[in-house]
Amino acid sequence: MIYLDYASTTPIRKEVLNTYEKLLERYYANSDSLHDLGRESAKLMEQSRANIAQLFHVLEEEIIFTSCASESNNYAIKGYAWKYMHRGKHLITTCVEHSSVHNACKQLAEHFGFEVTYLPVLENGCVDVKALKKALRKDTILVSIMMVNNETGAINPIKECADYVHANSRAAFHVDAVQALGKIPVDLSYVDMATFSAHKIYGLKGSAILYKKKMIELLPLISAGQQEFNLRGGTSNVCTNIVFAKTLRLILEEQQAHFDYVSRLNKRLRKFLKEENDILINSDIQGSPYILNVSARYVGSEILLNALNERGFAVSAKSTCASKSKAISHVLMAMGLGEQRATHSIRISLSHLTTDAEVDSFASALKEVCHVYRTK
Repeated sequence: MIYLDYASTTPIRKEVLNTYEKLLERYYANSDSLHDLGRESAKLMEQSRANIAQLFHVLEEEIIFTSCASESNNYAIKGYAWKYMHRGKHLITTCVEHSSVHNACKQLAEHFGFEVTYLPVLENGCVDVKALKKALRKDTILVSIMMVNNETGAINPIKECADYVHANSRAAFHVDAVQALGKIPVDLSYVDMATFSAHKIYGLKGSAILYKKKMIELLPLISAGQQEFNLRGGTSNVCTNIVFAKTLRLILEEQQAHFDYVSRLNKRLRKFLKEENDILINSDIQGSPYILNVSARYVGSEILLNALNERGFAVSAKSTCASKSKAISHVLMAMGLGEQRATHSIRISLSHLTTDAEVDSFASALKEVCHVYRTK
């Protein structure tokens, strides 16, 4: 099977797995225990937090360990909204966010009386900054915009958006940077909160981070003990939290080399697919090279996925977190590409592990599938 679904998840790199296995054998003690084994576990976990903070150029107490990006997004949105609802109950996000952001905002609106403005996107998939400027109000308390879209790879102008929000309101700015980390530069100096996930950067599932500036307060979603600065109760996942630092360091060290390599693969694949009239490319050339979204004129998404799977290729349609819902991409619809392309699309996501031969083989298989179903 040729794997081209790296935006969904990545394989664990050997160095990370080896370290994790060694940690599991020794550092099993509860990091909140007062005996030597517990103190040793706590010390290593806090060292990991410090290393992560250093890599991000932030403070140690601004790094919060969570179980996944969806949890981090919920903490950022709900935790902040409930804490600061006395200032206002207006939230701003976009119409193309990950389901964890969209559904968190939806729940706040439907059950807690918040008002949510969903910003439109332009034809290239990026947020409409003019719409953001119009939507910002005195009672806006939070703006949440993803850095890289998980379906199309569109890269949003986060600094421009965040700078405007901070200059013209008291609202905090949160960014879902899951598809950006380890792929493009991520600067946390101009945002208030940010979400990251380890399994997107060749690390462990069940491992993620919420960055929040020291001055930002959140209402705890899990009420229990003192863990994570009293924000996230429950026994700490010590070994998972420890190994995040190594996962992050390794991916950042290789970021530029991987970007250059994948950019070349993306151009190669685009060139092949442009030669096929039955295939339409939905991802803008200025977006992340790691994600390429395409539509087939005559073949629906589900048929495409199954046909490619039978030929030995693993790809996705839409976000994996919404893969079992109706086969229509809300992202492509929001871009104005129409229902035909939105129901006939697939997402190809590349990696430094992808080879030229795999790209060529996939392009040939996709063309074959399109030809087969066009002539039926």
